[in-house]
Amino acid sequence: MKKTNNIRMILGVVLLIALFAVPFMPPVQKYISIPNEIVTVNNQSPIDVPTLGDSVEVSASNNVKAVNATKFYAENTGESELTYSVAGVPIKKVDVSVLEDIKVIPGGQSIGVQLHTLGVLVVGHHIVNGENGSLSPGEDAKIEVGDVILEINGNEIKEMKDVKPLVEEAGNNGEDLTLKVKRGEETFETKLKPVYDPKEKEYRIGLYIRDSAAGIGTMTFYEPESKKYGALGHVISDMDTKKPIEIHNGTIVRSSVTSIEKGNNGTPGEKQAKFSMKDNKIGSITKNSPFGIFGKLDNGITNGNYDKPMSIALSHEVKEGPAKILTVIDGEKVEEFDVEVVSSIPQKSPATKGMVIQITDPKLLEATGGIVQGMSGSPIIQDDKIIGAVTHVFVNDPTSGYGVHIEWMLQDAGVDIYQEKDDIAS
Repeated sequence: MKKTNNIRMILGVVLLIALFAVPFMPPVQKYISIPNEIVTVNNQSPIDVPTLGDSVEVSASNNVKAVNATKFYAENTGESELTYSVAGVPIKKVDVSVLEDIKVIPGGQSIGVQLHTLGVLVVGHHIVNGENGSLSPGEDAKIEVGDVILEINGNEIKEMKDVKPLVEEAGNNGEDLTLKVKRGEETFETKLKPVYDPKEKEYRIGLYIRDSAAGIGTMTFYEPESKKYGALGHVISDMDTKKPIEIHNGTIVRSSVTSIEKGNNGTPGEKQAKFSMKDNKIGSITKNSPFGIFGKLDNGITNGNYDKPMSIALSHEVKEGPAKILTVIDGEKVEEFDVEVVSSIPQKSPATKGMVIQITDPKLLEATGGIVQGMSGSPIIQDDKIIGAVTHVFVNDPTSGYGVHIEWMLQDAGVDIYQEKDDIAS
């Protein structure tokens, strides 16, 4: 009985070892490396697929043709299939989606940005020294920093000047204000009673509010037919609340870089620029998302380097190695600088921080120390394709930072790479 148990134990150990060893066997590793799905762009580089040896045939259907045993070329857009078979028996199928070769014009221009919030944003509380003591009506009404006031007494609030007349009217009549407030995804109503401040000789609500935000960034791309554009590569957040700004509308204008504060370990650098929101308007802002700001240009813009439409690369097509960025370090001149794609994550769904890049260009390092504020949105180009945009700097290493893949910016701009081109430009 004991001998039988020992044999069973030995057989169990052998089987366990075999079970763990099988995935590491070369043929199995090659089989596992075959993807279930391939997404590629029409009329670009051939599709490379793993081979399983001379006895395994790989065939293609529809709009994909074989170049050789491991390379296939997509001739037209649409759905296709690669089939691995042995003696005519299928052992693996790979779905192939061939997308339209979308081309956009890279940016690199420095832009001034002004956003107008949806309603007015609450950025703080303050105490009102009223006739009956000191209090904060806003806090008493349970209004929090980051809330957005959408309406007061049924009146839509678009900017700060809309608030004061309603506060004065309610205060003079001894009435409460009914506020419609948005907090995250929730919208609710609350009552707030204005308090008279004898020193200021006016009614106050004990809230600091803001209706706009301004700054600088970099244009990433625009689609010449629809004039849709994308810039910055990351969301614009309020400097006090640190929350994304929900916008009503906005404007972008030409901007001129006047100086640069170099970055050091622990301290990000910054571009200094001048712009006028009244002059040199080049487009509108309709969306502020995790992938940047988006809208339409009034007219086409140029950068002097890459003024012709350029193909884009999907996230899985980006590879580690040399690349370039377009950005401005002096005036309005767009220049090309060398960078290195340190790593890139193929992403099947929208996500930020898809790449890590490092500045390698001596001229840019001398001028900026690496990635600085205001450089966000600078397009990244590799193998004559736009692959993404610079987004964030590493605080402890200003030469390096994150980039976002271009396909997610295109998606938020309304340039849908998964549709036919005629639909995209509509």
